[in-house]
Amino acid sequence: MPQSDCQPDDSWLSPQEVAALAKVAVQTLANWRAMKSGPRYTKLSSGRTGRIRYRRSDVLAWLDERQVAA
Repeated sequence: MPQSDCQPDDSWLSPQEVAALAKVAVQTLANWRAMKSGPRYTKLSSGRTGRIRYRRSDVLAWLDERQVAA
């Protein structure tokens, strides 16, 4: 079923997709996760190499919070 225009796209994104959306390196996202300063994320499996996913709405909200008025 297609989403209506009034509902946000809340799909899950990989670190690579978030990096492209935010125009930063994948390593920058990893650094932000380590410093607990980036967008909210979910870790789908345990360990250092666990799969990471971000909700699109969380990433967009996090970016929006960082807007600076000119």
